[in-house]
Amino acid sequence: MPKKKKKESEKKELETVEEVEQATEESEEDSVEDVLDSLEAEASDAKQSIIVLPPMMGGAPQEKKIRVIPLIGDVCERMTYEVVSELLTFRETGFKKVLSDPNDANSKIVEKCEPIEMVVSTYGGSALDMFGICDMMRIVKEDCPIITTGIGKVMSAGVLILASGTKGARRIGRNTRVMIHSVIGGTHGSMHNLENEIEEIRWIQDRYIDTLVQETDMTKRMVKKLLDKKINIYLDAQQAVDYGIADIIV
Repeated sequence: MPKKKKKESEKKELETVEEVEQATEESEEDSVEDVLDSLEAEASDAKQSIIVLPPMMGGAPQEKKIRVIPLIGDVCERMTYEVVSELLTFRETGFKKVLSDPNDANSKIVEKCEPIEMVVSTYGGSALDMFGICDMMRIVKEDCPIITTGIGKVMSAGVLILASGTKGARRIGRNTRVMIHSVIGGTHGSMHNLENEIEEIRWIQDRYIDTLVQETDMTKRMVKKLLDKKINIYLDAQQAVDYGIADIIV
């Protein structure tokens, strides 16, 4: 084939290809526009039928609030300040309105406080700070359940704090060690001042026994018998449950 005719033939083929591509692009543009128009029309119709359900009826779940107080380390004034502050804060912010009977949509709406959890792991510490924490727990329990969980070590002052949780909701780790002993005090000064301090130690000891009896299944005779051994009394998780210091082994 002569070169001139060959070039003319290739030119015609090129023009044909360009025409086909142009036609295809136009067709695709029309198709995309049609699809977009169709989607816009469907969205417009759908807007009129969208129903947003509230959380109680199966809508988006409410974000769960963390209500845990770690009581880990020595029981001291600083810890008491932090624990008491958090207990009061959680009590004030934990109320929510619920149905008195969850199975009856027409039942009365009441206010209920969500539980507070305290994680206890301590060798013990100040007896008076221990009493401060336990007294505040007793006050808060009137409105909010307190779940106590003992892990690792629950000793001395920590025993009464663990036992001061809401009965039936006091948990203990299966490998946790519990230790009870007599009140330890130390002082110096004149003879009259020492006698006065000894009386104060006796008061703390008696109050510790009375409070432990109130919060556990132990009698005063049982507690005194343990303390009269004048040594550290170690208990495992099952023994802590048997004595009523905890309720559940986890």
